[in-house]
Amino acid sequence: MNPVVVVHGGGASNISKDRKERVRQGIIRAATVGYNILKEGGSAVDAVEGAVTVLEDDPEFNAGCGSVLNVNGEVEMDASIMNGKDLSSGAVSAVRCIANPIKLARLVMEKTPHCFLTDQGAAKFAADMGIPEVPEKQLITERNIKHLEKEKNEKSAQKTDQQKNLGTVGAVALDSEGNVAYATSTGGIVNKMAGRVGDTPCIGSGGYADNDIGAISTTGHGESILKVNLARLTLFHREQGKTLEEAADSSLGYMKSKLKGLGGVILINTAGDWAVKWTSASMPWAAAKDGKLHSGIDLDETSIADLP
Repeated sequence: MNPVVVVHGGGASNISKDRKERVRQGIIRAATVGYNILKEGGSAVDAVEGAVTVLEDDPEFNAGCGSVLNVNGEVEMDASIMNGKDLSSGAVSAVRCIANPIKLARLVMEKTPHCFLTDQGAAKFAADMGIPEVPEKQLITERNIKHLEKEKNEKSAQKTDQQKNLGTVGAVALDSEGNVAYATSTGGIVNKMAGRVGDTPCIGSGGYADNDIGAISTTGHGESILKVNLARLTLFHREQGKTLEEAADSSLGYMKSKLKGLGGVILINTAGDWAVKWTSASMPWAAAKDGKLHSGIDLDETSIADLP
């Protein structure tokens, strides 16, 4: 089985020109790290965790040290991961002061009898597992401080702008054993209520992995994704015989027509086919397979290069 990894950097309304190249390089770096893990014999779970960790460590993305701020100016992060081999899953929500929520989600999957830990319970578990706390200011960027101020100033029109709040990172992978996995991580939506949890840590919404069907990671307006179970809905269309592209178009189209919710998906099957689709203005993505790296940000824009 030839290994494959696909990553996304979140749906976006628009990415400024000065950020675009940094975002492109970040997404390519994450895909390359994930692919190298697979080429060295690592599992699909290792690869998606590795790729998402790269994006959590990159301040250009809304996860880890680039997380947006809640109404109190704090960082609260969500993440989940799933192994398609046996459906084992791990998720965390409302976690603070750790650099890589995706690593904590994997520990929930592998070291507890549970699937999902939140807030103080997740914090205690992280401490028990030896995950170091980092100062909150280490996770806060100047850009996100300004972002929160801008959002509060515009909040007189009190409604959730589904165009703006689309940032997540994620990865799907197929390893040489034929197993698939997904991982998704986010800082949520800017100016959210404290304690708000979106789709990202919810298995079946933020992602899903099953060797019998495939693996998917989603991004977009979290409340809309939750209402349609976007990840599982897309894989349901796969089970009904649709291609990866058709399945993605069907579920994203349903979410848009039913809820005006915008988003995107990356998905993969156990034959090594992959697809990336989105209804937001753009979605940074990259896919590595057979020594080639495919990547893009805007619709109808794909570049292909040899992997180093």
